[in-house]
Amino acid sequence: MIFWVASYPKSGNTWLRALLASYYYSKDGTFDQKLLKKIEQFPQKKNFFSNFDYNQNIVADTSRFWIKAQELINLDKKLRFFKTHNILGGLNGNQFTNTKNTIGGIYIVRDPRNVITSLKNHFEMNDSDALEFMLNKNKYTYNYHTENDYSDFQFISSWENNYKSWRNQKNIPVKFIKYEDLNSKTYEVFKDLIKFINITSKNPNIFNKNKAQKAIYSSSFDNLKTIESKNGFSESVLSKKRTKKISFFHLGPKNNWKNIFSEDYQNKLTLKFESNLKELNYF
Repeated sequence: MIFWVASYPKSGNTWLRALLASYYYSKDGTFDQKLLKKIEQFPQKKNFFSNFDYNQNIVADTSRFWIKAQELINLDKKLRFFKTHNILGGLNGNQFTNTKNTIGGIYIVRDPRNVITSLKNHFEMNDSDALEFMLNKNKYTYNYHTENDYSDFQFISSWENNYKSWRNQKNIPVKFIKYEDLNSKTYEVFKDLIKFINITSKNPNIFNKNKAQKAIYSSSFDNLKTIESKNGFSESVLSKKRTKKISFFHLGPKNNWKNIFSEDYQNKLTLKFESNLKELNYF
């Protein structure tokens, strides 16, 4: 059965997957970049849609096969983690998932004022374009370097719609965490996540403290950034001009919107997301 590791883009999903992959797929909790491949992205063309008759030139055509692809994944009934930025809902009458194919999930949310600074770096956008990106209820992503091929389509919608779609639904057990809590109380939050996963998936294994601590240490932002600088990072993307790869691990915990934006723009962002910031206790 599928267990989702979900988030809006640039909200800490990769760090969370590094922690989970180190804990569940290594012998002693030590992170290795290869382990991230154990937690693949869904939806994506590779491995999931090659057997289906869809039109790659049509935006969202793969959504017709979201459920069928998950049914194939679940044939052996093994627990599998999958990364997604998709909203938990429907599109063109096609549901992203259902209770027959999903056993649970984790959703990590981040202060939107810090998400926007990461989006700017990752997608090479200016302030206004990044904000428009986050507010766009019809927003989707795909492999921008593959012309007229929407096979890797993900319907992310707006930042608000994205987190609310996972937080407000009642059909699937989802653990909702904040990036800031994972950063400030890493061991406590991670331990709680492992227990949630094991209970939800009926995994009889008890929490392994030493393995968790090793996973936390080896998956720290500084270590991940060092690995990227030395060996590159498999999930980094090419710049729009294809001249270089954009640094994936940019600022991490040091990302502070108050030190990046002007006071006027800080106020604008706070006003735009005011109700969400209050709901998520970011005030």
